[in-house]
Amino acid sequence: MNSLEQLKQWVQESSNIVFFGGAGVSTESGIPDFRSVDGLYAQKFEYPPETIISHSFYQKNPEYFFRFYKEKMLPLGFSPNVTHEVLARWEQEGKLLAVVTQNIDGLHQKAGSKRVYELHGSVLRNYCTKCGKFYTAEYVKQSDGVPRCECGGIVKPDVVLYEESLDQSVMEKSVRAIAQADLLIVAGTSLTVYPAAGLINYYRGKRLVLINRDITPYDNQADLVLHENLGAVFSQL
Repeated sequence: MNSLEQLKQWVQESSNIVFFGGAGVSTESGIPDFRSVDGLYAQKFEYPPETIISHSFYQKNPEYFFRFYKEKMLPLGFSPNVTHEVLARWEQEGKLLAVVTQNIDGLHQKAGSKRVYELHGSVLRNYCTKCGKFYTAEYVKQSDGVPRCECGGIVKPDVVLYEESLDQSVMEKSVRAIAQADLLIVAGTSLTVYPAAGLINYYRGKRLVLINRDITPYDNQADLVLHENLGAVFSQL
């Protein structure tokens, strides 16, 4: 039985699937990732992207932060792809327990997924740092320079920047889901960003599937590895 057939069989036999995804899930919708050849880190800016999207840079230089953020990190107008759609269908069918994602684009919800744990937050949620008022991503995108609330406070995206800690309750829910899974599919992530990558260690089952174009540090721990494009795999599921 080849790898894809094996995966199909496991999906059929499972009723508590958890999908753990990274940037590779959204690249097929046209959203650039960070680490690939044409990703954000390969592009030329005055500062490295890691520096620009850090908490300290945001505080010191909000104008530059928002210029970069609006130009490079605010993916509006993109549509879910086949991977998002298949996952949403599995949830409706009662097969999928949860999606745990490192992405901030909201495409899982756009495809219809309900239980999505966003480890790194979402560009779709933006709050005034002073009064807490909610603003849309469009408001941030269309604002001149630093987006401001009517009270004068800065409107900050609910996105986890470097040097900021992940939301504890989202982490706990992700850990709980992964620990309960009878099939864990990890896809489109290099598994090098912590603490997110460490979540795999909470899986207790015997069906750990890794789908990624490139080799990851966890390949030798997986029960099934597919070095394929996600769209190619999910369009056959």
